[in-house]
This record gives sequence, C-alpha cells and structure tokens, in this order.
Amino acid sequence: MQQKHRDQDQKKQIIEEQTPNQVSIGKQIEEGAGDVVEEAQQEVASARRPWYQSLRWGRILLVVYAILIALFALLSWWVFYHPVLAIDVTITHEFQENQAPWLRFIMLAVSFTGNVTALSLGLIVLATALFWIVDLRLEAVMVVALSATSALLNGLIKIIVARPRPTSSLVEIIQNASGNSFPSGHVMAYIAFWGLLFSFAIILFKGNRWWRTALLIISGLFVVLVGPSRIYLGDHWASDVLGAYLIGGVLLGIALWIYLALKSKGVLAPRMNRARRFHEHYLK
Repeated sequence: MQQKHRDQDQKKQIIEEQTPNQVSIGKQIEEGAGDVVEEAQQEVASARRPWYQSLRWGRILLVVYAILIALFALLSWWVFYHPVLAIDVTITHEFQENQAPWLRFIMLAVSFTGNVTALSLGLIVLATALFWIVDLRLEAVMVVALSATSALLNGLIKIIVARPRPTSSLVEIIQNASGNSFPSGHVMAYIAFWGLLFSFAIILFKGNRWWRTALLIISGLFVVLVGPSRIYLGDHWASDVLGAYLIGGVLLGIALWIYLALKSKGVLAPRMNRARRFHEHYLK
C-alpha cells in the first residue's frame, strides 16, 4: 500500500513538473504564431499600399477621370445629334480595306467570346471561382461587381443615346449585331473583365512564371484588339469604340482605386488557412 502511495506521489510530481513546461511551450507557440501573422500582415500591407494614397496623386487621378468623363459626355452628345459621321465611315473603310483571311479570322476570334453570352458568363464564373479557391475573396467579388456594373452602365447609355448601328449601305457588314451602337458593349465588357485580370496580374502575382506571362499577354491582347475588331466587322463605328474605351477606362480606374483602398483596410483579406502555399509562393 505504501509503495502504491509512493508511486502515485511520484506520478503527481512528474505531472506537476511537466504542466508548467507544457504551458510554457504552448505560450511560446502561440506567441510565435502571433508574431508570424503580424509580420505577414505588415508585409502585405506594405507591399500592397495603393500608390495613389497621397493627396497629390489622388487629386491628379480625379482630374484625369474628370477630363475623360467630360470627353465621353461630349462625344455622347455629338453622336446623339449626328448618328452618322463622315470620319467614322472613312475609318471603317480603311479598316476593311484589307480582307486577308488571316486578318478576318483574328478579328472574328477576338470578338467571339463577347458574342456568346454563355461563354462570357462562364469566363466570369471561372475567374471568380479560381480567385475564391486560392482565398482571394475580394478579387473574386471585384470580378463580378465590375463586370455587372459595366454591363448595366453600357445598357443605360445605349438607351439614352440610341445610336443606330452601321448599315450595309455605308460599310461592309461582316458580322451582324442587334441593338444600339454607342458605346461598344464588347469593348466595355473586355476592359471590365480582361483589363481587371491584367491589373491583378501586375498587382498580385510575382515572378516570371509562364501562367502570369500568359495572363498578361492574353488579357492585354483582348483589350487592345477588341476595339479594332468591332470596327473591322462593321458592328460599330470608331466613335462607339472610342467612347467605350473612355468610359470603360474610367470605370476600371475607379474600380482599382476602390479595390486598393479596401485591400489596404483588410476587407475580405486572406484567412491564411486556405491555399497557404499559393500565397507564400506566388503572391507579392
């Protein structure tokens, strides 16, 4: 019996000796994890600080946006009262002068994704899902929000201006399109989607990995070529395309301004418990 009591006392003593050590180790782990998280948050905040946070750059951007919006408003007013412009007809004729099969194929291919609603929506859903999977939730929300806002704004402006599309009596109609003409819906949609992806590729991802390079090239080409393709195919006038680039660029710039402001405040920040390896290896 005494031996049993001695054994119990020894076990109790060992447990008492181990408990402080375990508590100490637990505290050290917790403190270490807290330091790592805090350091990561500081690094992210420093790396992603908006370059136009200063008042000076903010004012410059506001002036630029105001000028672009004023130019767009002036252009909208002009085409409202002058649906057919001689310069538009001349530009379309110049674009359509070269009827090489390879050029026609490229122009049709560039516009194809914008012609098929299911494909356009599918790309938006795919990009949103991929961003969400790698725990870039704010980016996922921005893809949907900007695409939806661009589509609504484009529809509203089309109704207000109510400009008819080019006719076969003036230019060659390679691809028929319905609805009003000003501004180009394809151009605005491509700037909202591909332009945002191009911006994310620059802001978020680091290194010269093939997929980042491919994303920059593909998205950049879509944004640059969609305008000429709409003129070449006879779907839009050059002024439709110009107006879409103006208002689409303003909309993208404002969206990026809002995005960077929200990012700096940690809105929908990565939770670091999902896709940790992706964040450590691929994000700035």
